[in-house]
Amino acid sequence: MTMKKQAESTNIKAPKTLIVCVQAPYNTTKNIEAYFQEFRNLVKTSRGSYDEEVTIKLRSIDPAYFLTKGKMLDVKNLCEQHDIEVVIFSDALSAQQERNLNEFLDCKIVDRTQLILEIFEGAAQSAEGKLQVGIAVLSHRRSRLSGKGIHLAQQRGGIGMRAGPGEKAKVREARHIDQLILKHKRELERLEKVRATQRKRRLESQIPQIALVGYTNAGKSTLLNLLTKSDVLAEDKLFATLDTTTRSLFIKGAQKGLISDTVGFIQQLPHHLIDAFKSTLSELQFADLLLHVIDLSDSNWQDHLEMVHLILKELGVDKPTLYVFNKADKVQDLEALRPSLESLNPHVIISARSKKGIQPLIDFLDQWQPAQ
Repeated sequence: MTMKKQAESTNIKAPKTLIVCVQAPYNTTKNIEAYFQEFRNLVKTSRGSYDEEVTIKLRSIDPAYFLTKGKMLDVKNLCEQHDIEVVIFSDALSAQQERNLNEFLDCKIVDRTQLILEIFEGAAQSAEGKLQVGIAVLSHRRSRLSGKGIHLAQQRGGIGMRAGPGEKAKVREARHIDQLILKHKRELERLEKVRATQRKRRLESQIPQIALVGYTNAGKSTLLNLLTKSDVLAEDKLFATLDTTTRSLFIKGAQKGLISDTVGFIQQLPHHLIDAFKSTLSELQFADLLLHVIDLSDSNWQDHLEMVHLILKELGVDKPTLYVFNKADKVQDLEALRPSLESLNPHVIISARSKKGIQPLIDFLDQWQPAQ
């Protein structure tokens, strides 16, 4: 177990926070440090900063506490030594593990799932996006109700109470959450009908549909802006944009089709989010071409590519795909990587920092014709 202090400082008073980078036995990533850096970026995107960091390698996972007994005692000592109030884990925890760690460490526990949900809550802008994220957050909260402290397990009730005598508080809360989820889903269904009407018009126009997909922060929004002269929010951070954006694509002055950006994927993407965004991602079923954008400068790009493949497979999306290897300008030895790209065809290598840098993609799109 290794520990270091975050170099950055902040003037905003926040709870003393420890982040725990876990190398778990089920994590098959080729570059664990890149995985940890992604986790640090999640923390910074969600919370802005943290105070202390510890790295732990686990040979096994304790089903009740996630950490083994020795590692758990080490973390407890660190929390006491540094007056830690919040502990954030790089991996997803079960409800039981989160609850037990909270009691043992006497700190608020946050896992990878909650971090991602927090980021999605802050990034959603459209009504549809907010509803989708709301459903995911409520579903996650409901999954955490079981056994959530004695204050929720105490009997409540009385004369005239709608819930009736003896109903447990957590049952009441579960019912309330279910009602909110149902309300969100009904409103989402209404918005989906509007989107279905818009989609029908697009399909009837027989204008080719192109969709950008890929790992978060691969450069999809930046690429959309360059291709369509748009001003979609494009920041160098995880999940900068969530809402699907569609623009007309012109190549050499002629309309080539419509191109849409989509939410980025990430390792251990919470299933609550996948389920909530299935309605939006179902638009991929109507695409004539997927542009799978990959950050070639990321040492874990192959893992990221496979993760996107898995999610697309789960969504039942199987469409003609062009692999767009982006950020080539950040790669030190591009020639050494070329053999790894040969099996991924068709593909182009670009840098979305300038119009000149994406010329290979423009050339491909200029010649591309949708399958009849």
